[in-house]
Amino acid sequence: MSASGTIAGPRRRLNRRRLRESLLFVAFVLPNAALIAVFTYRPLILNVWYSMLDWTLGSARATFIGLGNYREFFTKDAGAVLGTTLIFTVVTVGGSMLIGLGLAVVLNRRLIGRNPARATVFAPYVLSGVGVGLVWTFIFDPVGGVLAAVLRKFGASSPQWFLQPGLSLTMVIIVYIWKNLGYCAVIYLAALQAVPRDLLEAAALDGAGRSRTFRSIVWPLISPTTFFLLMTTILSSLQSFDLIRIMTPMGQGTTTLMYASYLQAFGGYNRAGYSSAISTILVVILLILTVFQMRFLERKVYYA
Repeated sequence: MSASGTIAGPRRRLNRRRLRESLLFVAFVLPNAALIAVFTYRPLILNVWYSMLDWTLGSARATFIGLGNYREFFTKDAGAVLGTTLIFTVVTVGGSMLIGLGLAVVLNRRLIGRNPARATVFAPYVLSGVGVGLVWTFIFDPVGGVLAAVLRKFGASSPQWFLQPGLSLTMVIIVYIWKNLGYCAVIYLAALQAVPRDLLEAAALDGAGRSRTFRSIVWPLISPTTFFLLMTTILSSLQSFDLIRIMTPMGQGTTTLMYASYLQAFGGYNRAGYSSAISTILVVILLILTVFQMRFLERKVYYA
């Protein structure tokens, strides 16, 4: 047999193997790619198209108005809606991460009842947002609520949580942080437990206190976890809906971008085109934040 024939055999087998692997890859990826295209990208493209229409929900006719819905939003509603969204996002993200980190530090120590405490902290995160909203609505009820009863014991009256916009937003923020801080606490706890013990022992031998050890060793080592939590909690807060819908159905002081889109379409206005424009703005903001975090904030993350 010639040398060329000897080489051609293994080459054909290698080509057949590569072909089988390629077909296997397509067989696994194609169904998922098709589902993503149909149920994610197609609705997104249609939403952008609907945002350029003056369309009443349920109507058989729609008028193309170009960027009219966007102009109306930025000249009429942008200040209140974007301001509420910014306050809600910053406070809930910061509160959840700071309190979650504090709880993680405490729960990482050798304490009696540590495991039940960890389960208790994480439990609210897995509860239904609707159920949590209903329970806390009863707690904040200024007439027959638990909080009102406690305040009456001390001779004080309950604030009108549901009537004053500032208090409504504060109420929803408190409940949102309470529900989601367990997630941050558990993720931070896992990161703290992954910190090498020899580094902590070396710092203790050098006379470093707890605060100095945390700033110089622990905090840099858990920075990837902080970056991950920052990304996920920001995206989650911007898309928060269930608690706002249950506790403040008309969005009195709690109209974030997500909830404004819902109210415009299904809250009595039936403005499907205007709602789609608000949804598109939210998608653009999410995209910009994601790119910014991946391109700039990740550079400050220390990967051991």
